[in-house]
Amino acid sequence: MAKKQTGINPDLERAISDLLAETMKDSTASLTDKMKVIDRALNLEKIRQKLNDDAWGAAFVDELEE
Repeated sequence: MAKKQTGINPDLERAISDLLAETMKDSTASLTDKMKVIDRALNLEKIRQKLNDDAWGAAFVDELEE
């Protein structure tokens, strides 16, 4: 049985990074298009922060115990 990969898929990170750079250079891209790409990049960064922070979400358990 293959071990399940953890973390963010590097291909996904690269694709979002390329899309962000391409969209920002495109003078015909609307502000809405640019903001959608920025939002995707920010969401990816939030996921990365959650994966790197072992204590993320621990406060929820602490609050329930009090």
